[in-house]
Amino acid sequence: MRRVQFLSIISILTLQLLSTSAFSKTDSEFPGRKLYLAVPVIELEELHKQKSQVVVVDVRSKYEYKTLRIKGAINIPLASPDFISRMSALRKEHASKSIVVYCNGKTCMKSYKAASKCRKKNINNVIAYDAGVMDWARQYPDESVLLGKSPINPNRLISKANFKKHLITPEKFEEKGARKDSLILDVRDQFQREGISIFGAQERRAPLDDNKMMNQFIHQAKTKGKTLLIYDQAGKQARWLMYRLEDKGLKNYYFMKGGISAYYDNLRKQYIR
Repeated sequence: MRRVQFLSIISILTLQLLSTSAFSKTDSEFPGRKLYLAVPVIELEELHKQKSQVVVVDVRSKYEYKTLRIKGAINIPLASPDFISRMSALRKEHASKSIVVYCNGKTCMKSYKAASKCRKKNINNVIAYDAGVMDWARQYPDESVLLGKSPINPNRLISKANFKKHLITPEKFEEKGARKDSLILDVRDQFQREGISIFGAQERRAPLDDNKMMNQFIHQAKTKGKTLLIYDQAGKQARWLMYRLEDKGLKNYYFMKGGISAYYDNLRKQYIR
């Protein structure tokens, strides 16, 4: 009898240990889940099975959406002022369907924030697909769109390691920018920009969503053999622009790590003590 009780206790403890280990793995892989406990989530494979039965919403910026997205997804940026009104209209239009929101990946919080924001405004049945667009594109290239084309080639997806090869510190950025063979591009939007040119005559401005202007500077850098140096506000949009640069065959380009925010932080460290 005691032996049976002992074995039962061991079995329970083993199950608890396995459960804790599994939770810890999920917890570390999806850090947002513990921060947004009230937000329901859907896994990659499950979303693929249910895709035709749900409404998929990309809550990233319009630029990110146009670069890489889940095929058939609607773009309603979380940062847009009409996010709630558009989500509310979508809920009324598809009253019986779940709405699945997604963003970039497992450490991106936008999908959780979008679902949480909807919940607070009584827009129900909004679920977060928190593995993100990158995992989806790798697993289901036929159900993905890259630069307007589908199916995609998974080998064209830019890895973190490849992206890091094109990241340079603000100090190195400034050093390269002082050379005559460099062209500096400010890709911030009009609300983020100051009234002055930070890097002088070599700096140009091209919003990310202005394809015509962006292509013009890419062509200029490529034909004149210039190094294209690009910065945004915080270094978060650069990876998506890399797809267009690679698509245009440009190889000599770099992004400022951390964006202009990191540049200002560096200046403060140097001159404010």
